[in-house]
Amino acid sequence: MIRHIVFFSANAHHDVEKVREGLMMLADIPHAEHFEVGRNLRSDAITQEAPDLIVYAEFTDEAALAAFKAHPTYAACTAHVRPMREMRIAADFVAD
Repeated sequence: MIRHIVFFSANAHHDVEKVREGLMMLADIPHAEHFEVGRNLRSDAITQEAPDLIVYAEFTDEAALAAFKAHPTYAACTAHVRPMREMRIAADFVAD
């Protein structure tokens, strides 16, 4: 199982919901076993510059993740969200 986690910050606070809605486009791509987008609760007092949104997805293997990223909806989502985002950090790992 591959776990895919991506952190996003919006350029402007008023764009956070628009970015979340754009990221939800990815839920229509069939390759993920699990997919969700959530708002950061900002409950960690140590973190000064916390992301606004988190994407969490699970894939059966690297081929499924690659197919997800190759899907036309992924490109459409990127084109929609990129102008509104300030920061994006992604990480993938194999779950034991």
